[in-house]
Amino acid sequence: MASVSLRDVAARANVSFQTVSKVLNGKGAVTPATRQRIIEAAEEIGYIPNALARSLQSRSSLTLGVITVDFSNSTPALTLVGIEREARQHGLSVILSSLEPDGSDCARYLRVLMERRVDGIIMNAPVAEEDEEVGRLLRAGPPSVSLHDIAGGGVPAVTTESEGTAALPIRHLLALGHRRIAMVTGLQQRHSAQQRTAAYREVLAEHGLPYDPLLVEDGAWEVEGGYAAAHRLLDRAPGITAIYVQNDLMAVGVLNALHERGRRVPDDCSVVGCDDHPVVARTIPPLTTVRIPFFDAGAAAVRLLLDRIASRSTSPEGVLLPVTMVYRASTAAAPI
Repeated sequence: MASVSLRDVAARANVSFQTVSKVLNGKGAVTPATRQRIIEAAEEIGYIPNALARSLQSRSSLTLGVITVDFSNSTPALTLVGIEREARQHGLSVILSSLEPDGSDCARYLRVLMERRVDGIIMNAPVAEEDEEVGRLLRAGPPSVSLHDIAGGGVPAVTTESEGTAALPIRHLLALGHRRIAMVTGLQQRHSAQQRTAAYREVLAEHGLPYDPLLVEDGAWEVEGGYAAAHRLLDRAPGITAIYVQNDLMAVGVLNALHERGRRVPDDCSVVGCDDHPVVARTIPPLTTVRIPFFDAGAAAVRLLLDRIASRSTSPEGVLLPVTMVYRASTAAAPI
């Protein structure tokens, strides 16, 4: 079946081809009655605008490129939903590029997006935050925004309060009387893990408590990593009464390990996570955690990028979003 053209719409509305083109491309002035007749004619015969032709006219691809970590994990997926919905509100499409776990293909994907002449690029790739080639490409390419740090800087970021993601839960546990507070970290190569670890140490120091490396284990951001880390902690420090976990996936593993060891949560050991992953409202017990606004961060990244595209700004100024505690049943007063 042949596609419907502007000339078909013009014949249906009984106006010139040029008038239809003006109306459907949002240019030129026509009477309200003529505009309405053209829009109704286009809808009646199923006219679909030619995106390629529009992009050639506007010298814009009407497309944003997004480079992301594996979005089978629901937390990056929430950010992507925020990006896509906000882009759609502005009449833009999104091209997604999902990276290998080590981020080794990031620079290649960046070049592909640039060859496609995308209008701008959003980075959601913490695995590439130390990649200097990626930083150089972003600074030399179209306007870009990141949700994480970029090597060499120069790219505005939409970030959340990484310090707050540790400071809030540690202060919560201290207020409940806990003093032996362990921590399961993400990969320490990641800036977010480093920032959360630093905040953990600072808040303990504020309360006169020393940093004890025996109370810290790496869980590599994964459920199984959190499970194994909790067993290691309990083997060498059975007196811990609380565990702060740097993401909710690891916290699920921690809860499982505590259950296997016969440690009741929260009666014997409190647990606090980070992210507010959708599943943790249904763990046993439901997990106290820090809510990170993933959806809002994605939408904010699109708005910031569009501002940069419109203004041609090269300012590195970004956006900082707040985080909040979500109190559930996995935390309680320290056992006497």
